[in-house]
Amino acid sequence: MKLRNLSINGHRVTYRTGGTGPVLLLIHGMAGSATTWKQVMPKLAKHFTVVAPDLVGHGSSDKPAGDYSLGAFASLLRDLLVALGHEHATVVGQSLGGGVAMQFAYQYPERCERLVLVGSGGLGREVNSLLRWLTLPGSEAVLSVACARQVRSAIETIGELAARLGFRPAPVTGELWRSYSSLGDDATRDAFLRTLRAVVDAGGQSISAGSRLHLASQMPTLIVWGNADPIIPVEHAHTAHAAIPGSRLEIFDGVGHYPHCEAPDRFIDVLVEFVESTVPAQIKISPQHVLQPPAEEALSPRPTPPTH
Repeated sequence: MKLRNLSINGHRVTYRTGGTGPVLLLIHGMAGSATTWKQVMPKLAKHFTVVAPDLVGHGSSDKPAGDYSLGAFASLLRDLLVALGHEHATVVGQSLGGGVAMQFAYQYPERCERLVLVGSGGLGREVNSLLRWLTLPGSEAVLSVACARQVRSAIETIGELAARLGFRPAPVTGELWRSYSSLGDDATRDAFLRTLRAVVDAGGQSISAGSRLHLASQMPTLIVWGNADPIIPVEHAHTAHAAIPGSRLEIFDGVGHYPHCEAPDRFIDVLVEFVESTVPAQIKISPQHVLQPPAEEALSPRPTPPTH
């Protein structure tokens, strides 16, 4: 699938698309891009029309000094679907993309046929300590040094040496390397920190969909998680499954934060079976959507504890 681009609200947005049939919108995680789905897109395109964008601030899309909230990302995806002529989609989000997917389903329920959460953010306070640390003042300077060209070149040399010695990296290693190496660019690094600080603080994830998970019961919902996820604990999957009546839960044993990269064949089978065995939601705007906080606050910031 070739990389394409269009202008949305004055910003260049890149995306990959292909296939025919029901629309599958694939949303990547933080510091990621549409490339994260490369192992599964070709086979999914045999069943669906696949749309995989680079969110603004990520990949090859523009990186403005603007709004990197979940609400802004959800609005961008709505505009992308409209521009491509798609009225509805099954929305699949991994990590940060899961939070964006839930926000999309809340803001535009009439456009969301199904919801798929893969190692999703926004479902609990806990998150890897490195991400918490990166929200602190001064982390910009440290991250700039850690992602400098000389450091990246040294790591790449070590990787090439290991390959010559016969060591084959796990699929997740390539995904982590793409995310890390993208931060060598100043604009991407700035967008990463803006995005991170919109959803994480020093204490953990700063937003929560907990009070609104019951709304997901109105549409078919699938939760996919690796039981060895080092970024967001698998307990969040069980909590979300219990809070969403009728949801399906698939736990991948021995898999980390990227089930679609680490176990692509199983991921495809689970996703295809889920879509083909469920009836797409047809939700109309109702008072329960109107009589709520503004859409931008749908994944509510957690209250700050009082200081003494």
